[in-house]
Amino acid sequence: MGQPGLNRRQLLGAAGGLAAAASFGFAALGSGADALASSARTRVRYWNLFSGGDGSNMIAMLNAFRKAHPDIAVKDSTLQWGNPFYTKLAMAAAGNRAPELGVMHMGRVTGFSPGRFLDAWDVDLLARYGVHERDFNPRLWQRGLIDGRLYALPLDVHVQLCFYRKDVLKKAGLLGADDRIVPITSTDDWFGVLKEARKATRKGLQTIGFWHNDQNFQWWFFVAFYTQLGGTWFDDSRTEVTFDTDKATQVLEFLRRHITDGYADPGFGGGAGAEQFVNGSPFCWEGNWSVPVFAGAELDYGAIPLPPVFGRQATHAESHTFVLPHQSDRGGATNEAAHQLAAYVVTHARQWAAGGHIPAYTPTLSTPAYKKLYPQNEYVSAMTHQANEPKVWFAGSTGILAQRVGPIVVSSTMGSAGPDTAARRMKSELSTLLAMKNPMDGKTAAQGGTAA
Repeated sequence: MGQPGLNRRQLLGAAGGLAAAASFGFAALGSGADALASSARTRVRYWNLFSGGDGSNMIAMLNAFRKAHPDIAVKDSTLQWGNPFYTKLAMAAAGNRAPELGVMHMGRVTGFSPGRFLDAWDVDLLARYGVHERDFNPRLWQRGLIDGRLYALPLDVHVQLCFYRKDVLKKAGLLGADDRIVPITSTDDWFGVLKEARKATRKGLQTIGFWHNDQNFQWWFFVAFYTQLGGTWFDDSRTEVTFDTDKATQVLEFLRRHITDGYADPGFGGGAGAEQFVNGSPFCWEGNWSVPVFAGAELDYGAIPLPPVFGRQATHAESHTFVLPHQSDRGGATNEAAHQLAAYVVTHARQWAAGGHIPAYTPTLSTPAYKKLYPQNEYVSAMTHQANEPKVWFAGSTGILAQRVGPIVVSSTMGSAGPDTAARRMKSELSTLLAMKNPMDGKTAAQGGTAA
């Protein structure tokens, strides 16, 4: 696919609820589709959701594993990204037809009934193949723990970024001596930068594209800035909503101002922000998966985590993780091979970084090869200040939380609801969701681990 980042975002908009996903299937087969016919002694079936550039990078890593381990046949299958993938994975686990290895977004693991639909990792077995807790960001590793057991092995962190055109910012006097954007530590700083950048922007282009009418992106941006303000969601026992409507209103007013002050054009929704950036718009807020798109366009650009406009660094982050879909007879050589394959990919993630993702295995980040990657080396600090969704069953990428609360954020950003009214609606929706039961295991939303 020519533009992997844009393709993924198109899929975002099409993703429906779990119950609504009535049909699903293979979107494509990886290069290991003939593994059933292989003469290798051990077979590992591996389901993933990686298409476009991510798919190509994953296949390259799998092929490297196959070359190094000819005795293990890997049958990799790429399924449709989004809720259809999770539906198929759950049904396969429930029907004892699950693959040996799968991929999930970290935020979705808590709601996937760990212990019923997912099996826990054998950390001693992972250690045998070079994966140790000490080699991961502590917060990220802890997010994969449910009731003290590891259910999600992190592959990466993927974050929301502020992409900027160096040619435009240089003209506006907004680049420092290091050829990077000037420091931004407040909302006044940020809107001051936008004001100066607009003066240097070619006529017909907006100053910033930030997916103002997309429920997922607006929700991710809200999570980032609400976290910068120190906002919380629920108490530790998950019995009360602690959502701060005053802080939420501040964030919503901030997002709305991009429209009212004329920096974001309501007529340029969806992927138009990225297209305008390619054409000369000075800023866009996008996921790090857009790095290959902009690099392919040969732009003179940089990328930083979302600016700390409320005085504290925090940018929205999710994580692709390896999981073990439940098998009633899990064990033996196939289970060990699944651990070996996941450990290999995690510890050989230099190829994965080319897609813009930050490898979760921290020794990779200190290698000369990674340090030379740009703009990856400009935003790698996001690993240490992740803004995550709360650790509840209804959270996670394109999950129920984003579906229910994301449109409320959009209503404020677009002006159909006032920020204070929208903040109250968000709190009400959080209360409703907290009272709901997880349809995957019948437990209440109060179950499932430590707050994120």
